[in-house]
Amino acid sequence: MVRKLLPLTAALCLLSFSTAFAGEGLDSGDTAWIIVSAALVMMMTPAGLALFYGGMSRYKNLLNTFAMTLVAYCLTSVIWMVWGYTLSFGPDKAGVVGGLDHLFMAGIGVDTLTGSIPTLVFAMFQMTFACITVALVLGAIVDRMKFSSWVVFTVLWVTFIYCPVAHWAWGGGWMGAMGALDFAGGTVVHINAGVAGLVLALVVGKRIGYGKEAMFPSSITLTALGAALLWFGWFGFNAGSALAADGVAASAFLVTNTSAATAALAWMFAEWKVNNKPTVLGLASGVVAGLVAITPAAGFVNMPASLAIGLVAGLLGFYSVAVLKQKLGYDDSLDAFGVHGMCGIWGALATGIFANPAITEGASGLLYGNPKQLWIQIVSIAATAAFTAVGSVVIIYVTKAITGGLRVPEEEEVQGLDSTVHGERGFEII
Repeated sequence: MVRKLLPLTAALCLLSFSTAFAGEGLDSGDTAWIIVSAALVMMMTPAGLALFYGGMSRYKNLLNTFAMTLVAYCLTSVIWMVWGYTLSFGPDKAGVVGGLDHLFMAGIGVDTLTGSIPTLVFAMFQMTFACITVALVLGAIVDRMKFSSWVVFTVLWVTFIYCPVAHWAWGGGWMGAMGALDFAGGTVVHINAGVAGLVLALVVGKRIGYGKEAMFPSSITLTALGAALLWFGWFGFNAGSALAADGVAASAFLVTNTSAATAALAWMFAEWKVNNKPTVLGLASGVVAGLVAITPAAGFVNMPASLAIGLVAGLLGFYSVAVLKQKLGYDDSLDAFGVHGMCGIWGALATGIFANPAITEGASGLLYGNPKQLWIQIVSIAATAAFTAVGSVVIIYVTKAITGGLRVPEEEEVQGLDSTVHGERGFEII
């Protein structure tokens, strides 16, 4: 009799435990997935982006590019937990910024939840977004910006530009209230970083010899490896933004890969047609262009839409890098604006066109009978670009005043920043 009752008792205990667990709102599956996603996105900055950017920089500046990427990650990690999280996700203040209730993560304990996951996990996940966003800006000014100036710029930019924009879109601010759709960072990450990079490049000025001498990448092999790591990490970036292990995450996973692959092919064939050679750098750049463009749309669009988004992203990215930059004459060293800014804008617009209520209820774009959504997306793009451009100019000149200038001396730039700034060498030149 006892043996017969034991399985029944165990089942009842398990049911009671599960019910109590669900009653608390915590979902262990969702939590595990977001922890993994945060780790994937973390890898994107000090590994994927450092390799991607480092390989495209000149051999004499490879380690400097790595160092500036790594220090951006470290600084932002600390800023985020001290004041960045509360400025982004604290109680809303007039739709503009979060309150200071969570300074030093105050009021957030191990049992505090955001949806079905611990708020501490949510905060870590969002931290990785802030880290990679400011690191993306770096691509516009490698080879010539002072390390000290980059440190000061990072602190100010994350605080006064990234955090407010993140609050606007995701933290209860005016942009989210307006109905703007940004699943994983079209405005918050890519337009934000791309516009800031362009402004910084224009103020710092062109590299010595730009347009007059060849500036060969140090290692396309490193860049290709970096692109692969970015692609891998982007699954956490986009699918993780569902904040649950569910069907929306699965759809975001699928469309992320499809857009990246389609954009890589589009860039490759465009380059092959124009320059008669399909380069590895073009393929790698196309992958990133497709990933950028699908980011704001990942949780709102279906697979056919991701094909269209990726196709346009590949062609637009190639045009922006190969044609537009040369016509306008600015020196965006590693094409932060051409890839992240331009493809981020396209992705935000595409979200307003292709958003499908069958993927996420209530998210309808132009093709599903809601032309207003496209207008809302345009407003969000314009507001982000304008705020970032003006705010970044202010921060750049404050940085210049604090550090005594933005640019390394001419002799250091010519010799290379690896040796003059860090006293190290990335390559042994014979």
